[in-house]
Amino acid sequence: MDKYFELSIGNFKKKLRLCKIDDDLYIAAFIMFGEVELTIECARLLLEAAPDFDVLITAESKGIPLIYEMSKQSGKKYLVARKNKKLYMDNPISVDVKSITTSFVQTLYLDQSDISLIKDKRVLIVDDVISTGESIKTLQQLILKAGGKIAGIFAVLAEGDAANRDDIYYLSKLPLFNSKGEVRT
Repeated sequence: MDKYFELSIGNFKKKLRLCKIDDDLYIAAFIMFGEVELTIECARLLLEAAPDFDVLITAESKGIPLIYEMSKQSGKKYLVARKNKKLYMDNPISVDVKSITTSFVQTLYLDQSDISLIKDKRVLIVDDVISTGESIKTLQQLILKAGGKIAGIFAVLAEGDAANRDDIYYLSKLPLFNSKGEVRT
């Protein structure tokens, strides 16, 4: 039988299915794809709290709808750190990442056109969910490698211990769960 967690953000309520990570760790699956109204509202709320910034960045792919909407609402450009080196990339830089939702090490890439948008700019890091913080750490390394300055780290949700971090801004906490579907303490 599937287990669910009911998430509330602003006026939105959504049931999130719990997904097994290991025998006693389950996470609530938060997917913004197709959730247009939720994405618009989350972008608005995050931008209200955002410091001054010049450009937005996220890691491919679940943060793309959010960063697109934040770009649209703010009028600022956005970049996506790609998970694969593409043929069109000109002399890309890269950093490796191991995320909680991926079973293997990935690499994030920025090419020279991305770097030129970041160099000497204030970059706002955006993600849908911050959990272990590995994707965020990788984005920070890419920004610094490209010569940018980190304006802030923003997410819709902070999962588990990430909610205790004082270096991120998020809209809501997302607990971790045990095999019974109970919130882990």
